Amino acid sequence: MPLKRIAAARKKTVGSRQTLKAIQRGQARVVFVALDADRRVIAPIIESCLARGTPLVKVDSMRELGKACGIVVDCASAAVTEE
Repeated sequence: MPLKRIAAARKKTVGSRQTLKAIQRGQARVVFVALDADRRVIAPIIESCLARGTPLVKVDSMRELGKACGIVVDCASAAVTEE
């Protein structure tokens, strides 16, 4: 299950703004996006991952991703910055 990687990460970003910044700075090792998130929110993240060659994992729901990140709210995107 790919969500184990985000749950076990020593450092991670949670949320679209922080995730996009991590990608642009070259800190993101792998990025997770929820498929049920608003397209305009995750589109720049997907584009940045493709442009930089950052691995991208698509998750079914924002609820699953939020739970894997250890937060009690839904999450559109997250990134592992340190394993």
